[in-house]
Amino acid sequence: MQERLQVLVLDDEPIVGKRLQPALAKVGCDVEVFDAPGPALQRVAAKRFDIVVTDIRMEDIDGIEVLEDVLERWPTTKVIMITGYATVEVAREAMAKGAFDFIAKPFKPQELRDVIARAAEALGFAGIERAAADDPA
Repeated sequence: MQERLQVLVLDDEPIVGKRLQPALAKVGCDVEVFDAPGPALQRVAAKRFDIVVTDIRMEDIDGIEVLEDVLERWPTTKVIMITGYATVEVAREAMAKGAFDFIAKPFKPQELRDVIARAAEALGFAGIERAAADDPA
């Protein structure tokens, strides 16, 4: 039996993690949520995550730096960028630096679950479910 997908969610808005944790757990992910980059990066240093979901615009350290740090340490980790300040330039930079995908806020949990399912497939995980589109969580 394959182990559960390990996901780290980093967003300086606590409500984002609060909403995403149960939505991702429902489809078979073990989720750790952080609202500050420092502790999140310390956790990444101690544990390899299959997927990291990070906001781009945060105080102290931005999501691009998080992306670079994660991929330097764990090159196979899929990093998904989320932001309320989406521009073509920011998306292009994130993708050029190795982001798996880029999602503009506001987004529905289903949108992120779909991207995570694609990332899981790319990593060889077969058991991640795609929840029904009408699922409110």
